Amino acid sequence: MGSRPMVSGDPKAVPWQGSYPAAVALVLLALCPFLILSGASQLFGEQLQRELGGGALGMQLAAGMSDAAYALGAVIAADLIQRVPARQVYLACEVAFVVGSLLAALAPGIVPFAVGHVLQGLATGMLLVAALPPLVTGHGVDKVPLTAAFVSLGLFGAVTLGPVVGGIVGDVAQWRPLFVGTAVIGVLGFVTGLLAFPRRPLGGHEMTFDWAAIPIATVATILSFLGVALLGEVTFASPGFIVPVVLGLAALGALLVTQYRMRHPLMPLRVLTNTLPVTGISLAMVVGAAFITLIELTVAYLLQVAGRSQILSGALLAAQLAGIAVSAWLFKRTLTSRWLPVLPFTGLFTVAAGGAILLGLGAGHDHLVVTTAGVLLGFGAGAGVTPGLFMAALSVPASRLGPTFGLVELLRSEAAFLVGPVLLYLAMTHTDLGDGIRSSVLITVVVTLIGGVVSGVLLLLGGVPPHRPDLETWMGGRTSAYHSPPVAAILRDTSG
Repeated sequence: MGSRPMVSGDPKAVPWQGSYPAAVALVLLALCPFLILSGASQLFGEQLQRELGGGALGMQLAAGMSDAAYALGAVIAADLIQRVPARQVYLACEVAFVVGSLLAALAPGIVPFAVGHVLQGLATGMLLVAALPPLVTGHGVDKVPLTAAFVSLGLFGAVTLGPVVGGIVGDVAQWRPLFVGTAVIGVLGFVTGLLAFPRRPLGGHEMTFDWAAIPIATVATILSFLGVALLGEVTFASPGFIVPVVLGLAALGALLVTQYRMRHPLMPLRVLTNTLPVTGISLAMVVGAAFITLIELTVAYLLQVAGRSQILSGALLAAQLAGIAVSAWLFKRTLTSRWLPVLPFTGLFTVAAGGAILLGLGAGHDHLVVTTAGVLLGFGAGAGVTPGLFMAALSVPASRLGPTFGLVELLRSEAAFLVGPVLLYLAMTHTDLGDGIRSSVLITVVVTLIGGVVSGVLLLLGGVPPHRPDLETWMGGRTSAYHSPPVAAILRDTSG
């Protein structure tokens, strides 16, 4: 039921080719370890500083550059899989992830640790683009809703497990075994890839290196994340923050413009500028940024204001998993219906509601506040980010799924990993940390609601009526599943 039999006598077949459970495991083993680390590190960062040196700045640079590498890796893989078989990319990236994990685990100081952690991020970003499209398109139309649910539950479940794992690591003061554990998972992912990742030829003619995309994306990620990582050593008004962030965002804008104007771009930006993909991407960016920011602010409050232990802080945030499970089930039910574009809006406003509840921190019953908000944040993240990603994916031909995921992950990562640290820094500079955290939570809620309103207006101005995606045609690889008019199509028709 979960697999297709191998073609007998096919010399290129792998032992688990066509196995759906193996394909799901392959993706989750590739992506979850780094996501767990990203959510865990805030709870044992002080131990890393004490053992590795480098101070707070060293840890911020290691985390920031690993996040930048993750975003950049998605773009690099989008280019690479058009010239190298995805199986080879997957296996090479798993090897790189294992090497990075061991380098970080055995690091005697901050520099080798940072190199290893950056390698983990780069490999994971590339693994997402190499492994996820074959899972979505390689097991028939009937499996697409279940795949979407597994992706949402697995990825955000890993994010949810991050604080839990971080709390345990912080409590026992043993972080190196955690990185050894990620290396072991990487080995399991490599073995699963050997047994399950099919050998497939390239879809078309081999393409050359995209000199218009990769270098610009490198500048866009490294400079932007570097500027934010320097906060604490520099201020918002310092050139050390302003110059790299402005140049990085300018490079991101240049990347989008050049990809839009190119005749044969790496990423199908012209198609992605229509109403449904623009709405889905904007919702995924806003929800992802708000979710990560609110979790980071909550952890900071529990540890530094309320004085809770690491293990209790992580356990309280585990309530997110209940919300994520419900959102994954709902996503599976709505993916093939005409109501999929509504689900990310539900997620966005649920995240905003969770943030509003967090404004009650410090007024008593902090445990109840955090667990209640956690359920809402988990549901909102699961209902907002992955459905928004699939709104974009179903708006382009299935053959362009890899580059689409690369672009969406770049944009989502830029939003999520830049906004959170900035608002956390803003809270930390407040004279009263509790008030500073509540102020940053309020800013997050307001920005989230504004993003929801803007995205809603974009959807309405597109004039696209609710309709079911044509997955059968989409699986053919040449047309999109959605009919999506240009942005502001109603205004264009009126003016015409």
